[in-house]
Amino acid sequence: MFGKLNYPETPRGDVVEDFFGSPVADPYRWLEDAERPDVLAWTQRQHELALDLLNGLEGRATFERRLREVWDYPKYEVPRRRGDRLFYMRNDGLRQQPILYVQEGDEPERVLIDPNGFSDDGTVAVFEWQPTSDGRLVMYAVSDGGLDWVEFHIRDVDSGEDLDDRLEKLKFSTAAWRKDASGFYYSRYADGAPDEGPDNPEVSHQVYFHKLGTDQSEDKLIFDDPERKGVTYKASVSSDDRFLLLTIDWESRIANRLFYKPIDSEGEFLRLFNDLDAEYRFVGNEGDIFYILTTNGALNWRVVAVDINNPARENWREVVPESEEAIAGVSIVNQQFVVTAMRLCRHIIKIYNKDGSLDREWLPPGMGAVDQREHAGAHAGANDDRMFIAWTSFLQPAQILQYDFKTGEAQPIFEVAPPGLDPDQYETRQAFCPSQDGTKVPIFITCKRGLELNGDNPAIMYAYGGYHFSQTPSYHSWLPVWLENGGIFVNANIRGGGEYGDAWHRAGMFAGRQNTYDDIHAAAEWLIENGYTSNRKLAIEGRSNGGLLVAVCMLQRPDLYGAILCHVPTIDMLRFKYFTSGRHWTNEYGDAESSKEHFDFLTAYGPLHNIKAGQEYPPILILTADHDDRVVPMHSKKLAAALQHADETDNVILLRVLTRAGHALGKATSKWIEEQVDIFAFLNRIFDMGVD
Repeated sequence: MFGKLNYPETPRGDVVEDFFGSPVADPYRWLEDAERPDVLAWTQRQHELALDLLNGLEGRATFERRLREVWDYPKYEVPRRRGDRLFYMRNDGLRQQPILYVQEGDEPERVLIDPNGFSDDGTVAVFEWQPTSDGRLVMYAVSDGGLDWVEFHIRDVDSGEDLDDRLEKLKFSTAAWRKDASGFYYSRYADGAPDEGPDNPEVSHQVYFHKLGTDQSEDKLIFDDPERKGVTYKASVSSDDRFLLLTIDWESRIANRLFYKPIDSEGEFLRLFNDLDAEYRFVGNEGDIFYILTTNGALNWRVVAVDINNPARENWREVVPESEEAIAGVSIVNQQFVVTAMRLCRHIIKIYNKDGSLDREWLPPGMGAVDQREHAGAHAGANDDRMFIAWTSFLQPAQILQYDFKTGEAQPIFEVAPPGLDPDQYETRQAFCPSQDGTKVPIFITCKRGLELNGDNPAIMYAYGGYHFSQTPSYHSWLPVWLENGGIFVNANIRGGGEYGDAWHRAGMFAGRQNTYDDIHAAAEWLIENGYTSNRKLAIEGRSNGGLLVAVCMLQRPDLYGAILCHVPTIDMLRFKYFTSGRHWTNEYGDAESSKEHFDFLTAYGPLHNIKAGQEYPPILILTADHDDRVVPMHSKKLAAALQHADETDNVILLRVLTRAGHALGKATSKWIEEQVDIFAFLNRIFDMGVD
């Protein structure tokens, strides 16, 4: 197919560690230090090898031309209304970054923040933005080169100029504004950016208040618990400006703590939910009545009313009951509960009254879902009688709908239609595949209408399977090019996600991770048995946790897959906790150092510990980024090195390292297209698709 590749020489070290009496070699420990000159040189050689091969493949010019054509359409994010002002982000097509616009009443829109001018290469992005309640100011968070670390800036909406306020070295934070716009609450790590290397894996997160017009060094510490490391704090302010809420996450993937206090109080936070027995999410309040979305007594979630003066569980009042359709998000709009619920892995909107009665259901058109970038919820205030929803499907980019509670009608406020895609020529089907233990695994199949089930169609199957993230229908700007060349796109709703509530998630955690791999294997076998594709023409694709997924599947069933697309993967299951965000993942995967049971199941599937010398594996394209500070590139490097060392065949093992990019957020449009050209050219050769 590609012929024997001359892989760069990779020295093997002699590091061996003991885990509960079992010696484990780690010959590529040296690749963990990204700044070592020899690691930089090795990485460059790997990248050059990948580029030399990829750049010589047929079809590149065709794919690049068509991708630029089909990518060139307006992409909107959900607007936020503050007073008479409407704020929204839009990328008109091929801009590197979306622009933040503001529109006042019937006046024409105007540019408020254009990050495309922040750098020459378009890799500086606005990660997050929050207007004040009166729409006079906007906090916006800037990331350089895809890093999770950001800076906060404040822009005056009237003048279009920034204030002098500038907050640095922030991560995993937003701004919770006071109603009077005097300042906001935010989170940061102790002493700014911590040393997140192996020597200091746990650092303390803190909550501060920033008063406008003051230096960051003068910010007031609101909450700190030096003994509780490896967690994140998120501050929020109730819509009536009476309460400051504190959500404490990452002590558990199935539970959190929720504290509160009167916003002007100098006293301690009151520990409303402190037992780590379930998840508790603040939805809103009416005076001292807090509405809480919780898994307490409901693995599919429910909403309860809690009187903070009598918060014992026996005093709760159930408002939105648990049902078979797991809740994905809740907002209070029009003084009603707007519930986004899962129905067969798609979304439906249910509207409940405050007394708990169901007022109506609303199912927007198509086999779709609320755009996951918009957190599966409605956008509006508690007293608004209209709300915005981002609705998407596999054949429809996210369109912004405005729903009118008085009429019960929804209208698109921005028309979005991608060029080069006639949705009437294609369709999305849903099937349910029996996994090894009999569990029915849903998959969505998007393909040409009237597709011939001859077992010879190229297919990409995407999955994630972790952290309660649901893989609902969503549009991909590259999809028209794949479909028009006879390709099939499959989205698999495997265990580990939240498609069927917390039980579905828990079934893919810890030792249950094998369920996620069994589910993918079962979906692949079903597709082949039913004539959609063959093992030669089936690619599996995954990002981050999904990158781990496809790497494991390649090793467990090399006979079942024709190609592996492995993006920014977690690979080293014994040492992930020592790098950047990895300390938060032990509550999902386990901790090999603290438990022999965890060590046993992590090494049972961990990619670095299950590569077999001489085994012919499917061609694999490993894609990472030099600025990925969430899943650091050492994972990808170790995987490439280990696979190449074991190779005694003509396996194709490519490591592609994108520069000036991170885990995915804020990636410049040109880099998305560049990456997709490489992927399509790679598959074109492997699957003999004939694109020239």
